[in-house]
Order: sequence, then C-alpha cells, then structure tokens
Amino acid sequence: MATDELVTWHGVPVLVCDRDGRKLSGGDTALDLIGDAMGCHAEMVAVPAERVADEFFALRSGIAGDVVQKFVNYRIRLVIVGDIASRVADSDALRDFVREANRGTQTWFVADRAELEERLARG
Repeated sequence: MATDELVTWHGVPVLVCDRDGRKLSGGDTALDLIGDAMGCHAEMVAVPAERVADEFFALRSGIAGDVVQKFVNYRIRLVIVGDIASRVADSDALRDFVREANRGTQTWFVADRAELEERLARG
C-alpha cells in the first residue's frame, strides 16, 4: 500500500507521493491527488516520475495538458520528481515543455527531493 507523506519545506506544505500507487495517467488520477492534497492542506504535490504514466510524457496524447490544467484550476502546484532525461532527449516538444514549466511556479520537473527543497528555498 502506498503511503504518501505531508512535509513542510521552507513554509510550503508538500504532499510527497510514494513510489507505489496509482499512476498519474489523466484528469481522474490528477483529481484524486488534488483531493488528497486539499484534504491535508498541501499547496504542492510531488509525484515520483515512476508513478507518471508513459502517455503523460507523449505530449500529443494530451494527458500532460489535462493533468496540469486540473492542478492549475485547483491552485495546487505539481512537481514531477525523478530522472526523465531519456524521455526529454527523445522529444524536442517535451524538452521545451519541461523547460517552460520550470521557468514558472505551477509545474516543475526536478531530479530529486533535494532539488525540490532547493527551489522552494529560493522562493
């Protein structure tokens, strides 16, 4: 059974999702995570890259857009945590999406928890 954890880093309550659990594969699973986050008053959800469906990274599927839009609508920030270098190397569109997302504050792609904590420390 997956055990998610609520942590506070630099004043930001973050729901850190366990590696095991339902894959983030579309709007319905996004809403489940958003509900979990709202239930524990998290402002951010950190999802391990292993728990993100392959189709999310194929931007033509529309899943990434659907998921991100759900998080935007509910004002919960989304962070994908883990190594996605091979996926980015295979797709110019994904590389551009990740780069643009990381410039903002709503959706981030980070290598590990330490990088997430560092980004939060910078404000």
